[in-house]
Amino acid sequence: MQIEVMGLPVVQILLVAIMFLAVLVEIKTGGMGLGTLLGIVAAAVFFGSQYVNGLVSFYEIAIFLGGVLCIGIEMLTPGAGIFAGIGIGAMLYSLVLSLGGTSEAIYAILLAVVIAIILFALILKKLPSSRLWKKVLLTDTSTATRGYVSAKDYTYLLGKNGIALTELRPAGTAIIEEGPFDVVSEGTYIKRGEAITVIMVNGSRIVVRKKMKVENEQS
Repeated sequence: MQIEVMGLPVVQILLVAIMFLAVLVEIKTGGMGLGTLLGIVAAAVFFGSQYVNGLVSFYEIAIFLGGVLCIGIEMLTPGAGIFAGIGIGAMLYSLVLSLGGTSEAIYAILLAVVIAIILFALILKKLPSSRLWKKVLLTDTSTATRGYVSAKDYTYLLGKNGIALTELRPAGTAIIEEGPFDVVSEGTYIKRGEAITVIMVNGSRIVVRKKMKVENEQS
């Protein structure tokens, strides 16, 4: 006997909640960890059961996977959060269709989102922060209409040299002067351990270029 809420099985709602929780965890951490694994398993069970029962087609599954791809692109490349927004929208649309496309489906997804947010809040402080998560916080907390201004000024790093702490593809981390900074390469791939030079600073965005051998000789 299935327990139902809003006309839908509780198991389905919990699976959707786990998927949303996985998205939140990956945005927060920016890594392929336990959150990704749980999300994949939950999505596979959810769409697999719905497909077997004839409730979804490859159309809904393709939209969902497209949303996941957009979120992945946002985490790997610097942007304004557009891909993340499109990805979450596509996932929501796919899930609404998969649950019947009714008002009950929308309410069930809202309930799943609330459950995911509650669970996420319980583990938030234990998770490391990714560049995308910092970008989300910056957008939310430092808008001029709310009277906030950026507390960091990185213009003093302009022209400084450093070492790539991670691979820059193009985003990554580099050691510049006294500590590590999140940086973006000029567009080219830079290997870990290679010398870099800061060529542009735009707010909290630090753009670097591979330090050429000519520069090394002159210095």
